[in-house]
Amino acid sequence: MLVAVQSRVNGGLSQELGDGYLTAAVSFSSGLAILVLIVILSRDAKDGFRRLRAELGSRRLPWWALTGGACGAFFVLGQGLVASVIGLALFTVGIVAGQVFGGLVMDRLGLGPGGRVDPTPQRVIGTVLAIVAVALSVLSDFGGGDEGHGSQLWLMLLPLISGALVAWQSAVNGLVRAAAQSAVTSTFVNFVVGTAILVVAASVSVAVGGWPETWPSDPLLYIGGATGVIFIGIAAMLVRAAGVLLLSMSNVAGQLLAAVAFEAALPLADGLTPWLLAGAAIALLAVTIAALPSRRRG
Repeated sequence: MLVAVQSRVNGGLSQELGDGYLTAAVSFSSGLAILVLIVILSRDAKDGFRRLRAELGSRRLPWWALTGGACGAFFVLGQGLVASVIGLALFTVGIVAGQVFGGLVMDRLGLGPGGRVDPTPQRVIGTVLAIVAVALSVLSDFGGGDEGHGSQLWLMLLPLISGALVAWQSAVNGLVRAAAQSAVTSTFVNFVVGTAILVVAASVSVAVGGWPETWPSDPLLYIGGATGVIFIGIAAMLVRAAGVLLLSMSNVAGQLLAAVAFEAALPLADGLTPWLLAGAAIALLAVTIAALPSRRRG
């Protein structure tokens, strides 16, 4: 649910600032500032850095395991650029489909710290239902006769890709956490990489469009980084035991419930539609089916 909170907060901040790139940089930078304080006070984190350096030096941990922050940066950027346009609930349904499909692929390839997990019939059915949920959710845009909304349907590609990248992020952050034996260390590395990318992107955006004339005074619009720290840390700890797909499933179930509630009470775009509610319900059903334990003989 914290991910949906982060999406709502960053979407709102983007609307106020008029710059999704700057919003994403602010979110990641504030999370990194919190982690710097935690690392200073944590002996476990310092030991984790030594172990991580040794694992990278011996090449037991591949360099690409450090790319989780880049995936997180893309996701947070999508919150600022797209969620405020298509609405939080529709954005979240797209994230769900991407995460479910990405989690299935990551587990099949064995990229997570728990090793290879073969797809079960329940997981395949859940993945198909998640894709159906996206199709249902955008039906109102196809049939509503609103050309403006129809032209925005391509924006669904961003949350779909973001969802798949979040599954990759969970997998590789789990690898870093296992190597460092510290969730704080893996979360810190994630935020350093993501912040570096987003600061560069925001600098280009500000250079082209200028610095915002005013900043919102509501402190709640700046908690995106804090919620991200909690989410990334929990995901890094749980992915080894749960697997990438099952972690994605439980994650998106909370996102869906919170996103529908936010879109009903504090909408970013046009609020809830019957098709969007149907899509969210089917996406939640997909999560439930895919999370069911498989029957094993012997």
